[in-house]
Amino acid sequence: MSDSNAPSGNDAVPAAATPIELNRSVAGLPGVGSQFSARFAHLGLRTVGDLLNHLPIRYETEVAEAAVTDAKAATEQSEETVTRSVRGEIEKVRHIPGRRPRIEALLADTSGTIRLVWFNAPWLVKKIHPGACGIAQGRAKLRGGYLEMVNPRWEPVAETVHVAAHTGRLRPIYPATEELPTARIERVIAAILPGALLSVVDLVPAPLIEGRGLVSLATAYHQIHLPHHRAEAESARRRLAYDELLCLQLAMAMRRWQVRHAMRAPAMPLSAAIEERIHSRLPFALTPSQLEVCAEIAVDLGKTIPMNRLLQGDVGSGKTAVAVYAMLTAVAHGHQAVLLAPTEILADQHLRTVETMLAGSRVRIAGLTGSLRTADRAVVLSGLASGGFDIAIGTHALLGAHVQFKSLAVAIIDEQHRFGVEQRAALRSKGPVAEQVPHILVMTATPIPRTLALSFFGDLDISSLRGLLPSRTTPTTRIMPTQRSDEVYTWLKTRIAKGEQAFVVVPAVDGSDLGLKDVATHAQSLEEGILRGCRIGRVHGQMKSAAGEEVMADFRAGKLDILVATIIIEVGVDIPNATVMVVEQAERFGLAQLHQLRGRVGRGGKHGYCVLIGEPPSEIAQSRFDAIAASSDGFEIAELDLKLRGPGEFFGARQSGLPPLRVADLVEDFPLLLQARADAEAWIGSSGDLSAAGDLALRTRVIGLYGAALGLCDIG
Repeated sequence: MSDSNAPSGNDAVPAAATPIELNRSVAGLPGVGSQFSARFAHLGLRTVGDLLNHLPIRYETEVAEAAVTDAKAATEQSEETVTRSVRGEIEKVRHIPGRRPRIEALLADTSGTIRLVWFNAPWLVKKIHPGACGIAQGRAKLRGGYLEMVNPRWEPVAETVHVAAHTGRLRPIYPATEELPTARIERVIAAILPGALLSVVDLVPAPLIEGRGLVSLATAYHQIHLPHHRAEAESARRRLAYDELLCLQLAMAMRRWQVRHAMRAPAMPLSAAIEERIHSRLPFALTPSQLEVCAEIAVDLGKTIPMNRLLQGDVGSGKTAVAVYAMLTAVAHGHQAVLLAPTEILADQHLRTVETMLAGSRVRIAGLTGSLRTADRAVVLSGLASGGFDIAIGTHALLGAHVQFKSLAVAIIDEQHRFGVEQRAALRSKGPVAEQVPHILVMTATPIPRTLALSFFGDLDISSLRGLLPSRTTPTTRIMPTQRSDEVYTWLKTRIAKGEQAFVVVPAVDGSDLGLKDVATHAQSLEEGILRGCRIGRVHGQMKSAAGEEVMADFRAGKLDILVATIIIEVGVDIPNATVMVVEQAERFGLAQLHQLRGRVGRGGKHGYCVLIGEPPSEIAQSRFDAIAASSDGFEIAELDLKLRGPGEFFGARQSGLPPLRVADLVEDFPLLLQARADAEAWIGSSGDLSAAGDLALRTRVIGLYGAALGLCDIG
């Protein structure tokens, strides 16, 4: 991590270099000028610092230049077609039209000529002309006694710009555009690099870097842009990856520190009498895993340090019962609790479940969603403010400024990845007094791989529910090719005839040019075709809440046999009579999503079936299908999903505004992540929230990157 406030010498920079400030505009740099500055800006390259951090996406081993006669002689002696690099001037050009248009050119140097041929390359018409100088690099072979390259890479060389001879070096390839090719970016970066490195300040102490066996920051930048060999480039990448991971881990550690030192929550110790009363209100005995997690939560709730815990559990592991346990702890101490869900369908599901669990108790429960009638809303708002309701269950409507609680002590957020830091902050502001915040428990039905847990959820304590509830069984999963879909629906009709119900999930809401199946078209096709006579409903995320809930109510009541839906029914939907889940174009869904979808069936005692219909477009997609069919362990599936799809696809980087990692690979760099985490915890352990004078520059950088996403307080 770098800062341009002060220069810092290092052995990677020539002594004669003149410092270049990192905030200097690229517009006045050699090789840029007014003509190209807009093209650099289009790539986000406006300053020298931007150029320094515009890292190569890969490297190519550049072929050493040879004279034409030498290249020809070497080709004659070789039995293989070998890549050559020749510099010269275009002597002749022919443009040959036709079904496969081509450009033929003769490139000459002082020793001889080579024929260059390009097929279907109209963009080269203005660049390849007599008198043009450049370097041609490509696979060379002899044809009719002439040395020839077909579709070589052409690097123009202007007479006013010196381009060093290609010497077999490792050449960086940068993110580029047609208007701004990688070769020009490379030349500009190479020109500014010596001076820019003098302005790099390493914010990580040298002893820490040396102890980790890493190079200095300036050396890393030098080696990543101008590596002598691939090992040097990898050494540079590791240092930059460490900085990324350290910064992220510092942000997580700062967040944990601030929650523990700047906030207070009501202490609600769990006595034997309270615990007995809570268990007596639950209609079933908790599993060993549930008891273990409840014990962890009870310890948190007994302290004034606010709980900031993530509860992750596999499908059917019983997270809702744990949430009720936490809420009843608050109620037992005379406080209130709230359960926040991302959709009205899920909120209504939770409301029914909790009301059923607590039937016959004195616990007063209210539901609040956006579709609640005005009169009913007024009753709920008044009851929450006065303490007339003990538990509130609802959607984002609970976060409105007009919603006030008399004594909110526990806030639970279900499917936390659909909420950002602003929503958690809004909940914290609803505590009984400004200085006191509620304990927060966030839940997810998608188990989080360990690498993501340490990276993007490092500010949370994590509890894991494993195993199924005694009443749940693992659905049978089958993979079927698209051409056999009629067989699937013929079989499905036999299940409907037995009084069972089914979900059919498609990837799109409306018709798509991408060839995706959508809710309306697919439902109509089934109604008019193979499932004629079945009662089919439709539900998706773009429906008005009231309409969607009406469809779900009909399905729940058995008025519909089949529900054609989008991924909206992925979590929380509990229809005991639903035994079949059919997923169309299953290759469009992630492993974790498919695992969640099959968890919607077989919840009422009858065995469940999940049929995935699709055509895997690749070996990776096929391996995903094989994995979901072979495993029922959500934690195992989550780890595999991360390896196959990467963190960006898994949770959208927590869907909370966290900037993506540009260098680090969470799977490959896991040992580096553990080192960065240990270093960050030690640093925050001694420096608090980086308020020490020597840490202020680093603090500014960490808050600049992650402050908004994590709700870090910029104190001091």
